[in-house]
Amino acid sequence: MGNFDVAVIGSGPGGYVAAIRSAQLGYKTVIIEKYDTLGGTCTNVGCIPTKALLDSSHHYSEASHQFEEHGIKVNDLKLDFPQMYKRKSEVVSKNTAGLDFLMSKNKITRLKGIAAFVNDSVINVTNGLEVTEITAQNYIIATGSKPSSIPGVAIDKQRIITSTEALSLEEHPKSMVIIGGGVIGVEMASIFSRIGTQVTILEYADHLIAGMDHELGKSLQRILKKEGIGIRLGQSVYKAENSGSSAKVLFKDKNNEDHELEAEYVLVAVGRSPYTQGLGLENTGLQLDERGFIKVDENRRTSVSHIYAIGDVVGGAMLAHKAEEEGVLVAETINGQKRHIHYDRIPSVVYTWPEVASVGFSEEYLKKNNITYNVGKFPFSASARARASMDTDGFAKVLVDPKYGEVLGVHIIGARAADLIAQAVIAQEFEVTAEDMFRISYAHPTYSEALKEAYLMASGQGAINI
Repeated sequence: MGNFDVAVIGSGPGGYVAAIRSAQLGYKTVIIEKYDTLGGTCTNVGCIPTKALLDSSHHYSEASHQFEEHGIKVNDLKLDFPQMYKRKSEVVSKNTAGLDFLMSKNKITRLKGIAAFVNDSVINVTNGLEVTEITAQNYIIATGSKPSSIPGVAIDKQRIITSTEALSLEEHPKSMVIIGGGVIGVEMASIFSRIGTQVTILEYADHLIAGMDHELGKSLQRILKKEGIGIRLGQSVYKAENSGSSAKVLFKDKNNEDHELEAEYVLVAVGRSPYTQGLGLENTGLQLDERGFIKVDENRRTSVSHIYAIGDVVGGAMLAHKAEEEGVLVAETINGQKRHIHYDRIPSVVYTWPEVASVGFSEEYLKKNNITYNVGKFPFSASARARASMDTDGFAKVLVDPKYGEVLGVHIIGARAADLIAQAVIAQEFEVTAEDMFRISYAHPTYSEALKEAYLMASGQGAINI
């Protein structure tokens, strides 16, 4: 195939963005992907199909429970499960087709196959019996991650499944146990509970979405329980069994007492592990950490100076937009530009309804590190816009430095939180003060006004509408 300036291994959000930015900067670029479609986990079996099903199930839930109060009567409401999944697949297809167009537009060579390093300078790309040798001045590894499991729980993709298999079910499941109450777990629980599946979440920690501010997890727990989702915290799962037409989970509670649950499916959502299988890293000078992540410096450069790694495969927050930022960072670093990513200013989002979004430090972090702060917390129940749309669950909480007014953290659970958090990211990235944030004008009525009120409260001025 020849020599390239940049060879990108993996076409997820990190990989395809890295390839596009490299091509924009004038580099001869090749992207290598082992699957037929580009986009990686996010586009094919992650972010995009999950959001499609979350939207579909949300519409169905609203029609079932809220339309009548809006004055809309729906007779003989039915769920067309195959159509819901068909629409999900159509959304994925449109996105992957868009990526095909972008590769062509930017004159990026696309190569299908499994890439493996022969040494630090050469890779072989194997597609069936065909092997193509590639050399490049710079390599970017963007191979992502795969679902993890826990001891005693073997994923058989039949009854003991991951989110990947859950996105390809052929029949509407009647019951499901989800092991893990993190982002993937609660999103999957929302999808299936809304369409009538009996769902139980088993979580080892004492909070849902334990990596985020704990008040968000507590509020989300109340909301999900109100929707009928069973939630059992502090549970230690030690075994799962496929019984043929169902699956069984065995676990211990905080008192070390044994319990078991049976459901049509057991969905394992206990995190993800770096995917480096078959890359031939043993033939290079690359180093892995104790968890299998590729070691990199602040510019995502590995221990081999012309090989970079980005996204899930290097650890940190496993977020598509984090991988995208790293893809741009690496391409611009290769170009001699000096760019920096503030990792504490990358937002996290959970696409339940209401949505959950967060950026910056949590209260737990500030307390642990003895950092003084003021809190401003405004409930969506006091928002005129939220009342108009019947979306009154949740709150906007801001954490502010009492001396200088620096915005230390913003945590939102409420309607459109995923979009609202962008304003908070701007405040942190450009070090805008809380006073600056409440002095600007907010359109009325909007959900964003909850943030203005929270900034007012954290600044000691007091909210207007509560």
